[in-house]
Amino acid sequence: MQRKAYVSGAAALLAALLAGCTGSSTDGGPTDGSNPGDSGTATAAAEPGRYRTLPEPCGAVDPDTLDALLPGILQIADENQREKAYEGTATLTYDTDRKVGCRWKVESADATDHLFVDFERVVSYDNTVSDDSQAEQVFATRQTAADLPEPTATESATESAGETPGATPSDAASASVTPSDSASSSSSTSPSPSTTPTDLQPRVLDDLGDEAFLNDVLSSAGSTAQQRTVTVAFRTSNVIVTIQYEEQPATVGTVPDSKEMQDRAQKLAAELADALSG
Repeated sequence: MQRKAYVSGAAALLAALLAGCTGSSTDGGPTDGSNPGDSGTATAAAEPGRYRTLPEPCGAVDPDTLDALLPGILQIADENQREKAYEGTATLTYDTDRKVGCRWKVESADATDHLFVDFERVVSYDNTVSDDSQAEQVFATRQTAADLPEPTATESATESAGETPGATPSDAASASVTPSDSASSSSSTSPSPSTTPTDLQPRVLDDLGDEAFLNDVLSSAGSTAQQRTVTVAFRTSNVIVTIQYEEQPATVGTVPDSKEMQDRAQKLAAELADALSG
């Protein structure tokens, strides 16, 4: 009889301990150890990104596209050297499933052109954050770093100045420049409104991947020719693609054509986006 009483006491103690861990009916916790519908104890893992691998970067650009971006390639007389120019040079990477890139550099009689294409597959290490959401955050950080101008600020200021009696084009230009704009325009790495029309200024792009932007920078290194760098970046699911296209004329005083370079870079971006979606 004493042994039976001891067992009953131990069972009662165990039941009390379990009740303290799982809660009771009075505090809203389950009394039978089950937790149906309890979101606090089981969280569904976030969806993985669409892409698990990346394309081979040096083979991702069509030869005809390279001809347009790098005109000097067709001027290379030696066939072996021309083939090597088409191949490009792969960038150093330690994980080809996460980040790959390729560079091309071709000189011509008129200019030296550089092309860089980079693919990055973003992976979230937080089970509550999807790969797509993580890639969206990474892309937003890069777009912010590009410091794109407000899309309608210049146009609105120009229209406002145009409605003012006696306003001149110089008045309109002055009205469109804020103190911060004035400071940034003095930098040698920022495109000048006098050389880059409003519709060619750095901006967000529509109809390219899930989101995209374009940057256009005109720089000058002392007495050398001005170099223009056009960057197009876009995101498709959890992959971010960056295209950097540079041109430096052989003649001092020559300015690379902004529209031509932007058109070429955007054409390549559209081709790569289609290839990823296919």
